Amino acid sequence: MSIPLFNSGELSRLVHEGSPVLFPTDTLPALATIPENADDLWNLKNRPRTKPFILMASSSEELFDFILPEALEDASKIGSVYWPGALTMVLPAMGSIVASLNPFGSSIGMRIPACDLAIDFLEKSGPLATTSANLSGYEPLVSAMEISKTFPKTPLLGPIPWPLSSGLASTLIKWKGKGRWETLRKGSVSPFAI
Repeated sequence: MSIPLFNSGELSRLVHEGSPVLFPTDTLPALATIPENADDLWNLKNRPRTKPFILMASSSEELFDFILPEALEDASKIGSVYWPGALTMVLPAMGSIVASLNPFGSSIGMRIPACDLAIDFLEKSGPLATTSANLSGYEPLVSAMEISKTFPKTPLLGPIPWPLSSGLASTLIKWKGKGRWETLRKGSVSPFAI
């Protein structure tokens, strides 16, 4: 089976033209789109809209533009230690991006992956709404071949094989107030500062 692959510039163009896209990360491969098209991700995955998406970017500056100022100091401290990496911070956010990624909440998860191929792509695309590349309720997929079979019309970032990922979801922590965090999901990192 031949998989149509795109370089980071081509994939960035496709995502901005409205296509969902697939790319590797350090944890699990990502299914992504521009935030205003996040509805496409819920539909593709058959995922309940009560389950929000993560905003992924290549730099903390791009992500922290969306968070409320009172969380910035704590987010910066944690981000400087664990990003890029397998840690997702759920932070109070502002603007239309909240409605796009978390229509029933007031916060969004944010992450910078520790994968050079993903970073190169995200530098070109800008921040994207992301989720693991699998159908809702099914086991995560890790190989480009498996993912291409599940999402046959969705463009993939090349080259393949993709860099090896951990196969584990990112650790998920939520900001609860000045200096206070709650672990929502244990993943491939254990933050010592929480």
